[in-house]
Amino acid sequence: MLLHLSSLDAPLGRGGRAFIDWLAQAGFSVWQVLPVGPTGHGGSPYWVRSDFAGNVAFIDPAEPPSTSSSEYAAFLEATRTWLDDYALFEALSAAHGGEPWWEWPEEFRKRDPAAIARVRHVHADEIERCRREQFAFAWQWSRLREYAHARGVRLFGDLPFYVAPDSAETWAHPEQFQLDSHGRAKAVAGVPPDYFSETGQLWGNPLYDWRTMRGDGFTFWRARLHCQLERVDLLRIDHFRALAAHWCIPAGAPDARGGAWHRTPGRAFLKALREDFGDLPIVAEDLGLITPDVVALRKDFGLPGMRVLQFAFSGSPDDLHLPHMHERDCIVYTGTHDNDTTLGWFLSLDSETQRRVEHFLRLTPGAMPEALIRAALGSVGELAILPMQDVLGLGSEARLNTPGTSTGNWSWRLPEDALTPDLAHRFALLNKTYGRT
Repeated sequence: MLLHLSSLDAPLGRGGRAFIDWLAQAGFSVWQVLPVGPTGHGGSPYWVRSDFAGNVAFIDPAEPPSTSSSEYAAFLEATRTWLDDYALFEALSAAHGGEPWWEWPEEFRKRDPAAIARVRHVHADEIERCRREQFAFAWQWSRLREYAHARGVRLFGDLPFYVAPDSAETWAHPEQFQLDSHGRAKAVAGVPPDYFSETGQLWGNPLYDWRTMRGDGFTFWRARLHCQLERVDLLRIDHFRALAAHWCIPAGAPDARGGAWHRTPGRAFLKALREDFGDLPIVAEDLGLITPDVVALRKDFGLPGMRVLQFAFSGSPDDLHLPHMHERDCIVYTGTHDNDTTLGWFLSLDSETQRRVEHFLRLTPGAMPEALIRAALGSVGELAILPMQDVLGLGSEARLNTPGTSTGNWSWRLPEDALTPDLAHRFALLNKTYGRT
């Protein structure tokens, strides 16, 4: 099941436990969520102020942990490599009216020791509040994961490939990024023209300095993975193809068409991860323009890729997204968080594509989205993921995100009383029928 935490009330407490109870009743064994870091103004979980920190909006305020216990002291010790920087970053950001850190006075941009010492003193209360909030997030997350495991449900997380420009990571570790002396990006991320956009996607995240990263043994990325895999059982790396080559767009470009592919030392990076984790519990998001080097990198490290049934009906009988083209080492989706709901997608298709879908799936009136759900469950792919909106049979009004747009996204909420016993029984039967329980 794919459902982001922002779609639930009190997701790390009462809301999350109720959802896990329903998942178990309905025969689902994996809950996939989107990135859980603190978001910026647009609310995108792929544009976070830190992917080490958690989004405190997910905390259940009715269940606060005690900060007078030894657990709090142990938490501070375990997170000292990132929490102190994050708390300082948020305190300075608030003190400067939310301006991006490259607009701060030089003493704070450059992290002058005397200036940082003053911040620790002047903003001590704000810094401590941030620490306590992050402890509450970690405390509730740990208990929610234990609750899920006790009911046979595993958590499947998601890691954005890039960090936001105005983030604790770029401020605390500028040497890891392609930044100028003020902290502004010299080159930014995106992708060339694709399914979603004729001009490509200009994301604007600063690119990594891969030469520096390789020189220090990829310590920054290894720390990112360690943090995430302490929270989840399985982790998707978004935009995996950038580990083979990344699209480099000059800063200030009006769109993504002026970029170029630059090679990435992904093989050396994944070898370093294997030293830490052995068999990597990682899923490669390999959508978009996928070249043979991306496929080889994924397969050489035994990482499953993704197949999305909404992408399957281009008219080619050997389209990799078609069910008969699936392989065991893939994760199958009806659609992802970037797609319309399956019902909305089907109703918006041109007549020729609709006929292809109807013919392939042998559709009868009213059969969507269940027909595509059955195709996902019947795939040989080792895991089938269903967005909650498809399980509920909802249309385009329930779409979570439209790539390339900055408004109207990330706001869909699970309707009250949607998780009925009848719906659980129906999907428990479907999951059992297709051997997915």
